[in-house]
Amino acid sequence: YKKSFTEIIGFENSDGKDLDTLSTFADTLVVIRNRHANVVETMAQGVMELKDRYGEENMDTLQYFLNRFFTSRISIRMLINQHALLYGSQLANHPRHIGCIDPKCNVLEVVKDAYANARFLCEQYYLTAPELELITHNTHDNEEDISIVYVPSHLYHMLFELFKNSLRAVVENFPVDSTLPKLKVHICKGKEDLTIKLCDQGGGIPYNNINKLFEYMYSTAPSPSCADSGSAPLAGYGYGLPLSRLYAQYFQGDLVVSSVDGFGTDAYIYLKVLSNEANECLPIYNKTSARMYETDVVVSDWTSPPKSPQNSRTFSTLTRTYQPRT
Repeated sequence: YKKSFTEIIGFENSDGKDLDTLSTFADTLVVIRNRHANVVETMAQGVMELKDRYGEENMDTLQYFLNRFFTSRISIRMLINQHALLYGSQLANHPRHIGCIDPKCNVLEVVKDAYANARFLCEQYYLTAPELELITHNTHDNEEDISIVYVPSHLYHMLFELFKNSLRAVVENFPVDSTLPKLKVHICKGKEDLTIKLCDQGGGIPYNNINKLFEYMYSTAPSPSCADSGSAPLAGYGYGLPLSRLYAQYFQGDLVVSSVDGFGTDAYIYLKVLSNEANECLPIYNKTSARMYETDVVVSDWTSPPKSPQNSRTFSTLTRTYQPRT
């Protein structure tokens, strides 16, 4: 990070109208982007080592830090990609794209692309995969294709992670050689929200574990070993859903998971239809954020409080202790 910052700051007083300088700056940004390409995997390994050594102590503080860290990373890479595509030698994926933004992002096509790649990965591991059923509903306009102004790569990332989870859950929930139930995807464009709903029959998740799905230390799959680094794991780091939700929230959307334990899981992606409402959601660094790194001790004052995360504040008393800053 120090090296990347030093390279960027070197252009502070450069002539922004000089074509050679602009080209060099764009190339430097691409080098920096590629240098930090494996940050997510590196952080995942670090978090797993931290968990092995210290358990899940100070999990809320770590969660808070990682959410802000990865949101900043999403924003920085968005800026770098946008500049490289507009001013560098790299070409956009489609003539219609403005940098990495698609003014008419075809949601259905992104869904199909994400499913096809996730299915390929699933078939590599399990030699089978459930089919996909698609349902679309457009109440916002008369267009047959559902489209919005969005970054296709962000939407693809969210959908690919959800499909990976659903495909694995369905295959592992049914006996070998049995007929697998289809995944069902509903795409609906309303006046304010575009909603993508993914339904599976993968056995569901206990209610008490729903919020754990978005914790960086939690995964329902075995952690990938270093020996497996030559191939992309289907699951295991526990970063898929937390990062996917950050991508959704980056432009004022959200990703929500609900489940019926013993049956299946529904995942919802909410995106803003109106581009003027899809503003960046970025972390602010001030005294309030600094206080979040102080230790919170939650003490129960009920005989047998519900264990669900939604009730944790109602059935507990918060005691704040202050850690000395060094």
